[in-house]
Amino acid sequence: MAARNSFVLQKVQPALLGLMDGAVSTLAPLFAAAGLSGKPGDAFFVGLAASLGAGISMGLAEALSDDGSMTGRGSPILRGAITGIATAIGGMLHTLPFLLSSLQLALDIAYGVVVFELLAIAVIRFKFMRTPLLATIGQVIVGGGIVFGIGLWLGRIGAGT
Repeated sequence: MAARNSFVLQKVQPALLGLMDGAVSTLAPLFAAAGLSGKPGDAFFVGLAASLGAGISMGLAEALSDDGSMTGRGSPILRGAITGIATAIGGMLHTLPFLLSSLQLALDIAYGVVVFELLAIAVIRFKFMRTPLLATIGQVIVGGGIVFGIGLWLGRIGAGT
């Protein structure tokens, strides 16, 4: 049991933190950029910048949060690397569709990827953090939906539509 708890605390929790942050924090700038420019390439580079910037920021924040000696959270460098990489991946998954030349197709695929990301986060929380599945799905969907909506709304306002 101690080994499982250590694994969850030192590996799963930092990865989950990163996936949640990357999946959610990059939604607003990505979809706002898509709405503002109407160009999938522009949205891709905004999503890339947001994903990599968030990955570096979250990795540093996790690595510098504590040295692990009092909390048992393990190596700060390893936790920071796990969090940073997971954050970048979480942001890039729904950014990659914007490499397509069709904005509408990129948006349609990205919407599906976002739903997949949020459901995957909910399942990971259920499996490793033992949170009730329906409750965690609701929490993740509501939180992600709010940020997603803000991005769409700001993109439309900025584009004048």
